[in-house]
Amino acid sequence: MCILLREERRVRKWRKMIGVGGSDWKHYVRRKPHVVRRRIRKGIPDCLRGLVWQLISGSRDLLLMNPGVYEQLVLYETSASELDIIRDISRTFPSHVFFQQRHGPGQRSLYNVLKAYSVYDREVGYVQVGLPLVQQYLFQFEQLVREHLPKLGEHFTEEMINPSMYASQWFITVFSYSFPFNLALRIWDVFLHEGVQIVFQVGLALLKYCHDDLVKLPFEKLIHALRNFPDEAMNPDILLPMAYSIKVSKRLEELKVVYEKRNGKTVESAESRGKQVQAVKQKNTSNEQ
Repeated sequence: MCILLREERRVRKWRKMIGVGGSDWKHYVRRKPHVVRRRIRKGIPDCLRGLVWQLISGSRDLLLMNPGVYEQLVLYETSASELDIIRDISRTFPSHVFFQQRHGPGQRSLYNVLKAYSVYDREVGYVQVGLPLVQQYLFQFEQLVREHLPKLGEHFTEEMINPSMYASQWFITVFSYSFPFNLALRIWDVFLHEGVQIVFQVGLALLKYCHDDLVKLPFEKLIHALRNFPDEAMNPDILLPMAYSIKVSKRLEELKVVYEKRNGKTVESAESRGKQVQAVKQKNTSNEQ
């Protein structure tokens, strides 16, 4: 009963913060950004997550400003990636009831979103060739492991383990590929609001939590362990506070500069595209104010 009452109070706070249909959201974010951040890190209520994700990402504004565009992309355009998307759909959240039925409502909805985006941004399509930012992220993550967990970093070097062997999917799917659904949702809450640094923080927290076991394992067992973390490590109420305590933002910027000097501007085009999208969102927000 106490848990239910606590959850009801939490939902009421969120509804007040959002307003009817999201009408108060931008105003609240401007006035109390630290409150918003704290509440998002604690987890968005399930009953409001769909709306809040739209508000955080700006997709709700884009949808309202572009009526009919999504339907056009889904119904009347074709994508070169349609077969690839169909192949992957059945492997997405296979244990979640909403996505289990072949060609059911969950799989159809996910297919529509992925297909629409692959049509809208044909340069990226379904999967961007080369994944230049992922290569940067893996370089940064390897350096962070050495700095935050030096004993484990040394063990990885001795066993010839590098992040591409276990962490690529973390960055490509933001932990949605093989992590428990409830944990993936909590990570995505923060990812949409704060950006990619949460992936580094969660990855480091996982390694820190399992540190004492990992440093004892030889190559094959180590690879297996890095792809199959124990259930207790996947508890969001344990893992996420540990992740938030790991400060990486300043170091990520420094390591980005190091990476670019070593590899040239290989990520410049991908980042400029992201900045252009962000600029459009900010312009649209300014026009509404």
